[in-house]
Amino acid sequence: MYSAIAANKRNTVIIMAVFVGVISAVGWGVSTLYGNAYLTPWIIAGAVLYAMIQYFAAGKLAVAMTGAQEIQKSDNPRLWRIVENLAITTGMPMPKVYSINDPAPNAFATGRNPENAIVAATTGIMDIMDDRELTAVMAHEMGHVQNYDIRVSMIAFGLASAIGILSDIGIRMLWFGDNRDRQGGPVMLIVGVVVIILAPIVAALIQAAISRQREYLADATGSLTTRDPDSLADALAKLQQYGRPLQRQSSSTAHLFISNPLKPGFVANLFSTHPPLEERIKRLRNKLTGM
Repeated sequence: MYSAIAANKRNTVIIMAVFVGVISAVGWGVSTLYGNAYLTPWIIAGAVLYAMIQYFAAGKLAVAMTGAQEIQKSDNPRLWRIVENLAITTGMPMPKVYSINDPAPNAFATGRNPENAIVAATTGIMDIMDDRELTAVMAHEMGHVQNYDIRVSMIAFGLASAIGILSDIGIRMLWFGDNRDRQGGPVMLIVGVVVIILAPIVAALIQAAISRQREYLADATGSLTTRDPDSLADALAKLQQYGRPLQRQSSSTAHLFISNPLKPGFVANLFSTHPPLEERIKRLRNKLTGM
């Protein structure tokens, strides 16, 4: 488990490097269109600054966008005690606990690190899960905290958002800018436009791939914490059976949840930040039979 945490910390650096590379490509594309090489470093600096702001503000933004409300033990003793027991078991600081008033069964974790972590569960998931299953779900979310997945996800989200904004600015400049200022041959101009258009798609695919792998790791971590992979498999089976989109859903926070909170569709599946529930259940059942 310690090796997984160390790997995630290394992955943070790799992810930042990949996204900065994509941002540099967008900066080059804009610079090519306008013949101003000095734009690239400024674009990179601005994107990284925006990503860092997103990184530090992401936890509060996620809570605000989902409508989650912080609770104390007296507000929901059942959920609070489950999270408290898991924190004691794993030796982690007690995270802030939030509840989302939504019939859709789901849960998420966010924050920069274990010392600034937030875990949340919907009223819907608390209604359909027994204590054993709810413990498995929250162990999964605590696994994201334990493995520093929340840090990786927040950085990836911030950088992907920055790339999207830069590409949007580039496209608007392309359509509404002064054509006389553009330099370079037609081939370079075409390449620059293609880079600007494709960059956010590439960023979204990278972010989705990262999130899917983190879900598998959190499943394994949560099962290791509870010593009961079958309980998480049962919980995921209920999510598969009773799952529905959240009332307040956003693609910006979808990667945080244990199950995809968005409406199903081809595009949503293509950029889904979650592996199929049936595959996750299969892996957990295989772990159980192999024990």
